[in-house]
Amino acid sequence: MTMAGHISFTHFEALILFASTTLPLKLLVRKMVASRSLPYLILPALAFFALSARASPRPLTPSSTAILKLAVRINSAGIKNIATADRARAQALLQDSGSSSISATNGIVIYTAEVGVGSPPAYYTLLVDTGSSNSWIGASKPYEKTNTSQDTGNSFYIAYGGSNDSTSTSGEEYLDTVTFSPDLVIEKQSIGVAAPTNTSGGSVDGILGVGPVDLTKHTISNGKEVPTVMDNLYAQKRISSEVLGVFFSPVSADDDSGELTFGGYDDSRIVGNINYGVDQSINYGTTSILTKTAGIVDTGTTFILIATDAFNKYRSETGATLDAATGLLKISPEKYNKLSSLYFTIGGATYELTPNAQIWPRSLNSDLDGTPDGIYLIVSDIGSNSGSGSDFVNGYCFLYATPFY
Repeated sequence: MTMAGHISFTHFEALILFASTTLPLKLLVRKMVASRSLPYLILPALAFFALSARASPRPLTPSSTAILKLAVRINSAGIKNIATADRARAQALLQDSGSSSISATNGIVIYTAEVGVGSPPAYYTLLVDTGSSNSWIGASKPYEKTNTSQDTGNSFYIAYGGSNDSTSTSGEEYLDTVTFSPDLVIEKQSIGVAAPTNTSGGSVDGILGVGPVDLTKHTISNGKEVPTVMDNLYAQKRISSEVLGVFFSPVSADDDSGELTFGGYDDSRIVGNINYGVDQSINYGTTSILTKTAGIVDTGTTFILIATDAFNKYRSETGATLDAATGLLKISPEKYNKLSSLYFTIGGATYELTPNAQIWPRSLNSDLDGTPDGIYLIVSDIGSNSGSGSDFVNGYCFLYATPFY
């Protein structure tokens, strides 16, 4: 079985697509106005499952779109205990930690795109981040000013992550031409130019923030919100709909590329009908481990995080033990052979995650500091009991759920 993830979203809605050999899984999540008690949950790819609707979303149509190719790579510079980083990210989403964005660089899997800035454009390798909305460069390659560069006189400062897992960048704000393709060019886009002394990007030059405009509050010295690349593409009539589609292949697949589709989604990636979902419940075999509750889908989270009480049930049912090196549940081959499927009920439809789909690819065990032949489960602890406001995070592993055993 192979499953692929596809996300299409506006400021008001998110489309999550999963395809399996047994039952196509697609989830269109409508997100309207979030409760102010969860200010950092307003993320396009962090799709809410339980938010009241206050407006009708624009229709999703695959017309008037443009595609930007992504490179999907292993983040060898990231921290090893990704389970801990995922949990910190989830907790930052649940509380007002004082940061404006969620860290994009702690995961194993990262997505980059080649983006032009200036005219003629100089190209920068930018990390695509659905958890922040400011775009900035200068982490590795210096900013090349052209006749389209306009210094706004403002400075910018962005903090990523929670209080226990925080990084930041700062510098000057410019307006400049941004080129995604010859047919997709934005004029006067806000671009942060990071100060060389506080960045260390390695092979990445900065971040392309594709979150909603709310996350730009208090990031610029003038105190105003900053129109995002999606805002300007739509305002400048480069796209006909405020929809961004994200497609990626599993990093263990032969094709590990991906794509952003501005203005819609690639309907060639879609199989079957779209299912509308709000909340989610989870069964392990016939045993309920999480009753119907609210949560998010997040491309920036690596694993599937569930409430602590649900996680403890899952650990007991599988007979797994917590591995200190990886922070993940680990099982023996004998216990793997006895694994039951996980069933996710979303929007009245039930979808299966087979035993194969519940384990981490052993070819990537070294990236977790795991043993070469270890069998690690991709279900992890969110760090709080159910009823805390967001009881699950369906991360990258849920989006592709490829069998690895």
